[in-house]
Formats: sequence, structure tokens, C-alpha cells
Amino acid sequence: MASEFDFSRRGFLTTAMAAGAGLALKSGAAENAPAAAPAKTPPSNRIRYALIGCGEEGNVLLDALLKIEGIEIAAICDIWKYARDRVQKGLKRNNNIDIPAYEDFEELLAKEKDLQAVIVATPDFWHAPISNACLKKGLDVYCEKMMSNTMEGARSMVKTMQETGKLLQIGHQRRSSPRYRFVLNYLLRDLKLFGRMTAANAQWNRAVTPDRGAAKAITMKPELLAKYGYEDMYKFRNWRWFKKYGGGPLSDLGAHQIDIFNWYFGVMPVSVAASGGVDYYKEHEWFDNAMCIYEYKLPEGMARAFYQVQTTTSAGGGYWEYFMGDQGSIKMSENPSITQLFREANAPDWAEYIQKNYVMLKKSAAAPEENVKVDVRESKVLETYALPVGFNKVIHQPHLENFFNAMRGKEKLTCPADEAFRSESVIHKASEAIAARRTLDITPADYEV
Repeated sequence: MASEFDFSRRGFLTTAMAAGAGLALKSGAAENAPAAAPAKTPPSNRIRYALIGCGEEGNVLLDALLKIEGIEIAAICDIWKYARDRVQKGLKRNNNIDIPAYEDFEELLAKEKDLQAVIVATPDFWHAPISNACLKKGLDVYCEKMMSNTMEGARSMVKTMQETGKLLQIGHQRRSSPRYRFVLNYLLRDLKLFGRMTAANAQWNRAVTPDRGAAKAITMKPELLAKYGYEDMYKFRNWRWFKKYGGGPLSDLGAHQIDIFNWYFGVMPVSVAASGGVDYYKEHEWFDNAMCIYEYKLPEGMARAFYQVQTTTSAGGGYWEYFMGDQGSIKMSENPSITQLFREANAPDWAEYIQKNYVMLKKSAAAPEENVKVDVRESKVLETYALPVGFNKVIHQPHLENFFNAMRGKEKLTCPADEAFRSESVIHKASEAIAARRTLDITPADYEV
């Protein structure tokens, strides 16, 4: 990114489009406006990939994959016949795609000779074994986050990527989001629109949900479950709550947003304090609610970031990341209706940025009749702004496109395994802080491979 920012609209468009595919400027345009049709890719240049893991996340990724031109699904794999049958039959029925389905990923790798890439969307404890095997087979890999439920597993993935020279993209998809990249590259780094950054806040809250079950007719046999490391069907269906298989809510949900703390601040935290517990779901091993505070030593001074994940309430307005400075703040989310900016009353006027279409004036944060101080210590109500940036793709699509474009040599990965490892190490550190019930220091030794 050039340090001298071109404030002309033409210069902005040129620079913005170079910064990230899919970026669009708009003035009140719909977020899902139609896109131009992608260029057709000859069959000889198509990338053939396999999907390993046909559960909930695998289906989300597949929905995005089927929207990308120039790639072709060759096979699927899942240990649960019910899951792989559902995907296999759905592809045949809805997309006229007839492909083999495997139970064992090793059989898939042995039989499918014309693969270039693999998408891994299994439970976390299988990420490292499968990704490592695929990399060693000469395949590029897109693996869902977290990298692993253990630091050892995650570290092994980075080492295998380095040893094989193959690509390993980790599914922190916000790293490829045009909206998130626009805010980081332009508003935070180039314009320094919010002044000195002093704090951040993020959350992902969910309502109470019952544990998952399975009808007797589709329940796997104990010997099949044992073959793939599961104790029983209950833990297979609810693997995220058990330490043998997953990393808990900080891993499942917090991983995305804590990664954004590190990415936007541009440094690693120096400490973390956290609290959590198995307070509600007594059958689980992982805590249901957690709160943590990271400390970041920025060049201009200390900043702290608070994160919470609640699985017993949906209160708080969904999932978002809030970055705060002494001249303004931004509340970010993959949900465009949540994303908005705020200018502090003592900050320089943003009229220039409105004119150049970097921000759009939205409305006052409070209605006129409500905009009344009830205490002299209250700050003035902030002006509210919107981003003139949207994209018309499902949220995982830009990140997957970045992966395939990197395979073709057109782009660099936005979240390679070595970069993801740094963020995931401090997520594991927060879980350690909860268990230790004290503040833990974070040193380079914690996030270096």
C-alpha cells in the first residue's frame, strides 16, 4: 500500500480494486447487487479439489465453492454415511454433479489421482492429520479454523507446509473480506481516521441450544466411531464441547475475532487475563461462557482488547468487533447492518472523506428528543457514519477465491498457516488463563514455530 494516498475518486478506485478482489464502492447501493459474470476457465485449466468433511461447516464452504468459476469438485469424504449421502445426492440432484463419496480420507487420496487441492472441514482434532497427509501428497490445502485443538497439532501443520512448499490456507475468512481489508488498509493505516487506537471490544453471543442427537436409523456403529477416535455418537455429534475433539467456544467463535485484534493492531498481545466456566451445560467439558482481556503494546501506547463469548444468551447485538480511538471508532461485522463508524466530537471534520466516498454520513446516534445529557460527565453524542464498501458474495467466497488464486500464482495467501498459528496460539493461551485463573504473559516463544 502506498504511503501517499491518492484522494481522487479515480485513484481510489484503482488502488482499492488492486487491494482486494470484490471491493465495490456504493452510495446506498444494495449489498447484494448483481456481479459481472466471471470469465470462463477452460476444462484443462480447472483446479480439481476434494471436500473432506460433509457436516455443517463443510456444507457452508461447499455453497461458496460452487459459486467459484474455474474449480471442479472431484470427490467428497465423511465418516458418517448420512452426511456424505446427503451431500452426494444433493450435488447430483441440484447441480448435475456425479462424484464418488469416501468414508476414509486415506482411501480418497489413494484413489483420486487427479486432484490439486483439498478442503478440510472436519472436527478440529482431525485437521492436523488430514492436512499434513494432503500436503505430503503434493496437494494444496484449505483448512477450516481452528488449525487444531492442540498447539502441537497446529505447529505440525506449519512445519509440514514449510517442508513441502505447498499452500495451506486457514479459514479465518475475514482476512479476505473486502470490507475488513478496506478498513485496515485505508481507514486505519493510511488515513488514521480514528486517531490513536486505545481499545477494542468484540463478542459472539448465542442463545441456549439443546445438544445434538441422531435418529437410531442413522446412528453409526460403535466400532466405526472408535475407528475414527470417537467415544460414542453423542460426542461425535457434539464434539465442539469436548477437549479431545475441539477447543471450545473461544476456539469455535472467538478464533475469528481474536484474530482480528492481532491483525488490526498489527502486533501480538503481551498478556491475557480470562474467566470462564461450565456454568450451564453440565454435560460438557468446555466452558459455555468466557471473557478475556488482552494487552497490546502499540507504538503509540498501550491498548486493551476485551472479548466475550456467551452460549447462554443472544443478547448484545450479534457478533462484531469494535475498535476505538481518541478521534473515532468503528464497529465491524460480517453482517453489514451492524457495521458503522463514529466520529468523536473533538475530531477533525470528516467532510473531506464523505466527499471522496471513504465514509458516508448515516445519522445521529440518538433521535433529537433523546439527544439530551442527563449527567454533565456524559460525552457528546457521536455522529454515525457508514462504509461505502460492500461485496455481493457469501462470506467464505473471497477467502476461498484467494486460495485458488494463490494456487494459480495470481495472489498471495491472506491467511497462511504460519500467520494463523500466531493468532491461534493466543487463543489457546486464553483457555490456559481460564484454567489457571490468573493473568498469563505472552512471549514470542508462545507463537513462534
